[in-house]
Amino acid sequence: MFNKLSLQALILSILGFCFISDATAETASASMLADTCLGCHGPNGISHGPATPTISGMSELYIIGAMLAYKYGDDEDKVDEIIESDPDFEDVEYFARASTVMDRIAQGYTEEEIKILAKYFAELPFESADQPANDDQARAGASLHETHCEKCHENGGSSAEDDAGVLAGQWAPYLKYTLDDYNSGDRDMPKKMKKQMEEAHASAGDDAMRDLIQFYANQK
Repeated sequence: MFNKLSLQALILSILGFCFISDATAETASASMLADTCLGCHGPNGISHGPATPTISGMSELYIIGAMLAYKYGDDEDKVDEIIESDPDFEDVEYFARASTVMDRIAQGYTEEEIKILAKYFAELPFESADQPANDDQARAGASLHETHCEKCHENGGSSAEDDAGVLAGQWAPYLKYTLDDYNSGDRDMPKKMKKQMEEAHASAGDDAMRDLIQFYANQK
């Protein structure tokens, strides 16, 4: 027969098991949702394919914004409605972007699942791509970055805290494809970015984008 202390211990034990089970289930759920991403973005979101970005270590808001852009395309009214209706999305920046498969993949996630995914990858460490870089071009790119990009892409493009995406250490081909999408209009470019890119091109010509890419690719 239980005495009072034994009963209290049993209750605390059960409650502790429930809390542990809930936390474990949440982790398992996030991990299972993330499994779809790993085939392209690599184990733990660290890319081993030069056309695909590493997504581990990105900010939650950046990942949410990207997923909403893929899920809803250029339907800005729908995205505005979602952002306004959910306090967790309040500071999300949305810019439409083209894709090959991400638009179809994003359709399979609800907004709540997108939040779980974003938190999961944001808590994983970022790892720079192991790739060669041209030192001379990287030095020229460093100067361009300091003048035109540092304000939004802090710490040489390595900071996730500004919610602008991690550039430093990404694959050079991925960075080039992304800039090509911006320049072609397949990906919406923020006005302040457009202004800085035009100024960078005016100062360094066609080499500006190449040098910036080499600067980011050279970061470790």
